[in-house]
Order: sequence, then structure tokens, then C-alpha cells
Amino acid sequence: MLLGAIADDFTGATDLASMLVRNGMRTVQRIGVPPAGEPPPDADAVVVALKSRTAPAAQAVSESLAALHWLRKAGARQFFFKYCSTFDSTEKGNIGPVADALVAALDAGFALACPAFPANARSVFQGHLFVGSTLLNESGMEHHPLTPMTDANLVRVLSHQTDGTVGLVPYATVAAGAGTIRKAMTALKEQGRRYAIVDAVDDGHLLAIGEAAAGHALITGGSGVAMGLPENFRRAGLLAQHRDPGALTSLDGPAAVLSGSCSRATLGQVAFAREHLPVFALDALRVPDAAALADAALAWAADKLGGPPVVIAASAPPDQVAALQQRLGRDAAGALIEQALASIAEGLVARRVRRLVVAGGETSGAVVQRLGVRSLRIGAEIDPGVPWTYAEGSGAPLLLALKSGNFGARDFFLRAFEVLA
Repeated sequence: MLLGAIADDFTGATDLASMLVRNGMRTVQRIGVPPAGEPPPDADAVVVALKSRTAPAAQAVSESLAALHWLRKAGARQFFFKYCSTFDSTEKGNIGPVADALVAALDAGFALACPAFPANARSVFQGHLFVGSTLLNESGMEHHPLTPMTDANLVRVLSHQTDGTVGLVPYATVAAGAGTIRKAMTALKEQGRRYAIVDAVDDGHLLAIGEAAAGHALITGGSGVAMGLPENFRRAGLLAQHRDPGALTSLDGPAAVLSGSCSRATLGQVAFAREHLPVFALDALRVPDAAALADAALAWAADKLGGPPVVIAASAPPDQVAALQQRLGRDAAGALIEQALASIAEGLVARRVRRLVVAGGETSGAVVQRLGVRSLRIGAEIDPGVPWTYAEGSGAPLLLALKSGNFGARDFFLRAFEVLA
């Protein structure tokens, strides 16, 4: 193993893993921290997927340190802390607290932070995060039900979450190339800065940042900044050339989509799917009972499986989400949806569904945990950051795609299955 990564949610983990496969590293995603003594898989990179983004900070830190301990024992040479390309976190964490713990455990002293992912319209300029041409806090993320982002200034956001200081490697420095970036980060570390937000607006910038960080013990960011890491290992003679690092076993059988994300992107994907596929909407306001919602969805799907992919969606616009949260409480509302969709996933797999797309990080975490999935072998990409995977440890063989709510084109739910054809 060359690279060991820790991701704060399950879809973010597959996003990172997909980036590594695309750039030539055989990659396995491990669901949760592996038991002590479990041997590492045959892979160049392992991404440990946690459900820690919205967990209490102390729990997020503890789980992240446990993952780091296992990855170090497994022989990883460099480490990566993966969070969302929209820097999803609350005012107090969990990006800062987890990064602080990892920096300290590795005695690194310094780490860069770069969530940019231009292929999905995420860029950082003068320390501010943009979604397309819009500042993060005007992009719709300010309405996120769990991690509302009301400030696009990442230097300021991260400074609120750490007792260390945060600097900036600005656009002009990044545009000058890897050597200049490296010198700027070294200077910031010598000044006592613990972190540097690093600007990036295109893939060339990400490749240069990755090259500049070749000697760093820890890198933090979105999957985009991992783009340049495989080449560092090749340059060092450590990474072999693989003919097809994303080869997966094919599976037939019914296909389905489960959507729990309420992001703008996913709402558009559900709306598009209504024009082409059978879609069932879970109405948790009318039926606030997870078991009843699951039973209704599975009964609806019973005579449709084996035809076009079925779509079962709990996705809802902000006003409906707010109404459900007001009625049940934020945590209880989220738990209700996660429990219902996890039960539906279990029922679909029992009905021989073998190709399953899941939209939403929290939903994906609930589904893979219910199905008992232990690891995912990463395969072909559907859209930037969203690959098909082969699930291991779930009993029945399963092809699984875990989609971040913000990712994917409008026709994603249709094209996902065309990639397998």
C-alpha cells in the first residue's frame, strides 16, 4: 500500500477512490475501520470510509485516529484526509478537529487544505470557495439541512475550527508551478502556520499542488488534489503500470436507485428520472414511520423489478425538509429517512437487485452498513467523482454506486446503468 486515506463520508470516499483509479492506482474502499490485524487488500491505495462528517467532534477524531493507526500498520507511505469539495462542516468542525488530530499523530506540523474539484465546478480563488461562478454561501449550500455553509472564505472557516493558524497559497503562486508552491508552503510552515488553503481553478493547478506535496506526510482536501499523487509514486519507482486498474466483475439482475440527498443536483436528477423511469416518492411528512415507508416502497417496486431501473426517492426541496425537521427534530428526521432507505435497500437486494445506485452521503452510509458491506473494489467512473464499485462482504454479490448529493449530471440515474451495458 502506498497511499492511505481517511474519508469523512462514504460517497466522498468513493469520489477519492475513483480519482486514484482514474490515475492508475488499484484502489479499495474499506467501510469503517478494519479490525486490528486484518491484512491490507491487494491494492495501491486504501480509503477508509467513515460516517464522521456530522458526528460529534470527539467521535470523529477517535474514529479517524483509529483509521490512521490501521493504515500506518498496513504500511501506507503517505496519508490523505478527504472531505467534501464544498467543505461541508459545522462552525466547530469536524474538518479542523480531525485535521488537528492527524497532524499531531503524524508529527507533520503542517498540512495543505484544498477542496477544489474543477471537473465538478468547485474552485478556490483567493481563499474563497466557488461553485461554478457563485460563492459557496450563495450556491444553495447555505440551505444544507446538516452542514449549512454560510461563509465562502475558507481561511476564516478553518480558522474557527482549529487552535492553529491558517495561511493562504494564492492563485499567482499556484500558477507559477510546483516549485513555487512548495516554497510557499515551506515558508508558511516555518512561520508557524498549521494549514494553508491553496487556490486552484483548473486541473493543471491540482497536478502542480500534488507534485509540490510529494514529501508531505498528510494532505487534506477534496478528491481533486489527489489527482497528482499517483504520478509522484510513479516518479519514485513505487507504482507499477496497470492495464485496467478499475476492472470489475459484471453482474446481471434488476437495477434500482435510492435517493436520500436533498441537494439541488440530486433534486434535478430525480426530476429528470420522472420523465424516463418509474419513480416512487417517500412522503415522510405524511407517514413518519420508517417501517411503513419501506413496506410501501417495496410493495410498489414488486412488479417493476426486472424492467427499467426503479427509483425510490426521499429527496425533497428545502421547505419540505424544514417542515419535517420542525415536526420531528433535525436528527430524528435524518435518522427516519436513513432507516427507511436502508430497509428498502435490504429488501431490494433480497429481491435479487444486483445493481444499485445510492444518492447522498448519509444515505449511502446507512445503506452499506445495513447491507453488511465491508469493502468496495473501485471500477469505472459514471460521472466525475462517482464510480461503480464491486461490494464485498454483503452476502450477495452487488454492483454499487454511491453518489454524493452534489455530483452528477442531470441524467445521471439513467447513464449510470448505460455504463454497465
